[in-house]
Amino acid sequence: MTPPQENEPDLRTRLVDVGVELLAEQGADALTLREIARRAGVSHGAPRRHFPTHLELLSAVAHRGFTGLAGRVTSALGDGGAPPRAQLSELSRLYLEFAFEQPGMYELMFRHDLLASGHLRLRDTSLPLFGVLVELVARVRPEADARAVAGALWANLHGLAQLWRWGSLQLATGSEDFGPLLGTVLDAHLGPEAGR
Repeated sequence: MTPPQENEPDLRTRLVDVGVELLAEQGADALTLREIARRAGVSHGAPRRHFPTHLELLSAVAHRGFTGLAGRVTSALGDGGAPPRAQLSELSRLYLEFAFEQPGMYELMFRHDLLASGHLRLRDTSLPLFGVLVELVARVRPEADARAVAGALWANLHGLAQLWRWGSLQLATGSEDFGPLLGTVLDAHLGPEAGR
């Protein structure tokens, strides 16, 4: 196998691929231009041809995560025929599963201290996902400020994901199943589900 050429048109994609792999293995702190170049088999200056700043490379890697999460959401929600509460439950479950399966990517995607969210059009991918959440909340709770409720729900899900990944919630609740906690989170923000 020949090493990638530094002017290769697909080198940009390869650098992002390597960044995604490194992120999965070692977390956001390992994402340096130098280490990504080393793993891609190019000189340490080669990434700067495609990513003049470290921020641009981090944003490109995060964009890959947002695109993947958006694909999961689109696939899971399908034609939107399920009741809005069921769709919110599925969207929340997907969000948590993504956080558990790809903790490094999940952390990077929401680290605005590391990313400029408007950079490389990240907002074009991240804000529509939040928009789906807002739209579903508005259908479940038409009397409420849907954006505020969606923000609070998202923050609660994010906290649940972090505390679960750290093992804190399992210790505190004595449960190894996040399902009941998710149900409680949804009830807290959307009101109790009928028939519960």
